[in-house]
Amino acid sequence: MKKRKIGILGGTFNPPHFGHLIMANEAYHALGLEQVRFMPNAVAPHKEASGIDTEKRVMMTSLALDGHSQFQLEDSEVSNGGVSYTYDTMAKLTEREPDCEFYFIIGGDMIESLHTWHRIDDLVQLVQFVGIGRPGYQPDTHYPVMMIDSPEMHLSSTMLRNRVAAGRPLTFFVPDQVEAFIRKERLYGPEPDAPKS
Repeated sequence: MKKRKIGILGGTFNPPHFGHLIMANEAYHALGLEQVRFMPNAVAPHKEASGIDTEKRVMMTSLALDGHSQFQLEDSEVSNGGVSYTYDTMAKLTEREPDCEFYFIIGGDMIESLHTWHRIDDLVQLVQFVGIGRPGYQPDTHYPVMMIDSPEMHLSSTMLRNRVAAGRPLTFFVPDQVEAFIRKERLYGPEPDAPKS
């Protein structure tokens, strides 16, 4: 039986932005995926969550996916809680959905650090890694990574958090509904909706 081709894009999504959506969409079309699932982590082993609780990150991710039927929210890591190790998550997903072939999408900046991932040698037996080019990074790894072409964007969640903290707009960086949520919840700064000076 032919397996379903499912993309997985994991991250803190703090906040989710158009760079994430473009990465997912490029992989979706290039690989002929049935869907791409956005998988927020509970506690990332390599990142801080900037004090934003998991529930708000999940809500922002859900808002970012609204209206895009090819994208789905995968909440298995946040449901499990604790530190999120990709191997553990993908082992459970593979067991839960044996009819699926998983393509794990990562940015070019993450490729050179794959050797640090928990049980990476076992993980590459469970998923096909898909690398998206990122400015300033070369895909340097001996692990099997399928590279696909994508428009390169100098865009990061850290940059966007800093913009909010400085009272600057997020227009054209995140979906409107995500920016509205950030303003409403007053995330990422003491005065995220303060007028520019």
